[in-house]
Amino acid sequence: MLPFDFDYYRPETLNDAVELFQYLDQQGKQPMFFSGGTELITLGRINLDYTEAVIDIKEIAECKMMQVSDDQLLLGSTLSLTKIEEANLFPLLTKTASEVADHTARGKITLGGNICAQIFYREAVLPFLLADSQVLLIGPNGKRIVPINDIFQGQLRLERGEILVQIATENRFIRAPFFSVKRRQQWDTGYPLITIAALKIDQQVRVGISGLCPFPFRSKEVEDALNNKGLTAEERAAGAIAVLPQPVLDDVEGSSEYRIFVLRNLFYDLLASLDRVQV
Repeated sequence: MLPFDFDYYRPETLNDAVELFQYLDQQGKQPMFFSGGTELITLGRINLDYTEAVIDIKEIAECKMMQVSDDQLLLGSTLSLTKIEEANLFPLLTKTASEVADHTARGKITLGGNICAQIFYREAVLPFLLADSQVLLIGPNGKRIVPINDIFQGQLRLERGEILVQIATENRFIRAPFFSVKRRQQWDTGYPLITIAALKIDQQVRVGISGLCPFPFRSKEVEDALNNKGLTAEERAAGAIAVLPQPVLDDVEGSSEYRIFVLRNLFYDLLASLDRVQV
């Protein structure tokens, strides 16, 4: 049970949701957009999250969209990870999302909720960073379409009162060879030490990592090191580790040294898997 009360709203359109947020914000209600609610429940119980007004957007039509065309895949932000897994329209996303939490939780966790969360991991964003996906946002200043790599720096940099509506991904990335592995230390559904996701495009490997730092990331410097085929796999992995973002997490799940050890071996596995694939 949450240690605070809040008002609950369920607008029918995106414009209604945006206008309602502005109104409640002006009233000092600290409004929050809500789709699955798992983070509010988890963090609210330990006084790390608070709101006096929840705006539930999960039934707004544009946010529930799942559409495939000749050019791209369009996914709404309030689709549950379970629905995305069952549809299996983006194999790398399916594999990565299927290892978030447990099956019961994935039925409640939404795509946008995971990407916009406060927790470190946010694994669902990795495939979109690798695929140069585009995000549709709506807020007080209207709609905008932005490359996800321009707006995600450690977290999705939304303007106040802005909603992540949809994510569009070109089909050539969806069909690309991929690699995705999650390593845990404690149990099958425990928090991860490291999640690594990779796509191979134009003979180059793209890599995204979660659980290593306090944020998920894609790094050009890491990719450049791993794609240096004039070196051995060991040298390429060492070069990638030398240019990792900082800080590396050091907590009860695993020390920073152990995380680096696990990552190094995942780099070896990634290179062994994708080096031999021709695209």
